[in-house]
Amino acid sequence: MTLDISFQPMRVLIDGHDSEGKLVLADNQLAAVFVRLDGTHHDPQHKGWWHLEAGFGKCSVRYAPLFKTPEEAGAWVEQILMRKAA
Repeated sequence: MTLDISFQPMRVLIDGHDSEGKLVLADNQLAAVFVRLDGTHHDPQHKGWWHLEAGFGKCSVRYAPLFKTPEEAGAWVEQILMRKAA
């Protein structure tokens, strides 16, 4: 079984930077909010990458990796949600 992962663009209010966001929906339910790193205080090698700003349910994790594309972030969301309970 796979989930239907979709994205909705959304501006995110974060101190005037990192404002390009994506809502990640899993089967039409909000699972996570990712923002594109564009602030000057970020490591230059990660500029343009995607960071988990907020996760819900199983996606509410303390440390998530950075992702090069929204599609990579969506695959991570699906992987987390499909993981069996320990």
